[in-house]
Amino acid sequence: MDSIMQNNVWKLVDLPPGCKPLGCKWILKRKMKVDGSIDKFKARLVIQGFRQKEGLDYFDTYAPVARISTIRLLLALAAIHNLVIHQMDVKTAFLNGDLDEEIYMKQPEGFVMPGQEHKVCKLVKSLYGLKQAPKQWHQKFDDAVLSNGYMINQADKCVYSKFDKSGKGVIICLYVDDMLIFGTSQDQVDKTKEFLSSKFSMKDMGEAEVILGIRITRENNKISISQSHYIEKVLKKI
Repeated sequence: MDSIMQNNVWKLVDLPPGCKPLGCKWILKRKMKVDGSIDKFKARLVIQGFRQKEGLDYFDTYAPVARISTIRLLLALAAIHNLVIHQMDVKTAFLNGDLDEEIYMKQPEGFVMPGQEHKVCKLVKSLYGLKQAPKQWHQKFDDAVLSNGYMINQADKCVYSKFDKSGKGVIICLYVDDMLIFGTSQDQVDKTKEFLSSKFSMKDMGEAEVILGIRITRENNKISISQSHYIEKVLKKI
C-alpha cells in the first residue's frame, strides 16, 4: 500500500452513472532465494483484469520481452570482453505505467477509507492484473532511458546501450521488471544505477551470480561462466 500511495496509483471518486467498478484481491506469496530459503513474504494487490472489455477498458496489450538468445549472446560477449555484470530489480514496476483509459475499481479489502465507503478508486497508473499493465510499464521505461541518451537495439527492443567516443559505456537488458547491466567498468555501471534509481524505485542486487541457470563467477578478476556449452553454441552463430 505504501508503494501504491507513493505512486499515486488512484484517487477516490464517486462512481459515474453507468460505470461498473472492477474488483480486486490480495495475492500473498513467499519469495525465495536462489538457495531455496525464504527471502521475504510479499503481498500484491491485483485487479480483476479478466473483466476488462477490449476497446473500452484497454486497447493494445503488447509488450516486448528480451529474448533468451539475446541474454545468452550478451553473456558470451561479457565473457570475451570481461564486462562487469550487475543486476537490478524494479520494485512494483507495473505501478509506474500511466493509464490513458478510464478504469474504476472497488476499494481494496482492509483499506476502505472511513467515511468514504461509497467511493471507488479511479486508476491513474496501471495496476497488476490490468491487460495493458505490461505495455504501459515498458513504455514508461522506454521513454525514460531514450530521453537520457540511450539507444534502442533494433533487433531486440528490450536492449539499450549508451557508449561514449572512447568505447566506454553500458548495455541494459530488460526482462519485464528485472534488468542486467553490462558495463565496460564499475564506474559506468554505477552511473547507470544512479540514473535508474532517480527514475524508479530500484533494488540493487549487485553483481550477477545466476542468470537462466548459468552460474557466473570470477577468477583472477575475469568472468567465468559455467555450463559453457551455451556460450559455445552462441559463438558459433556470431
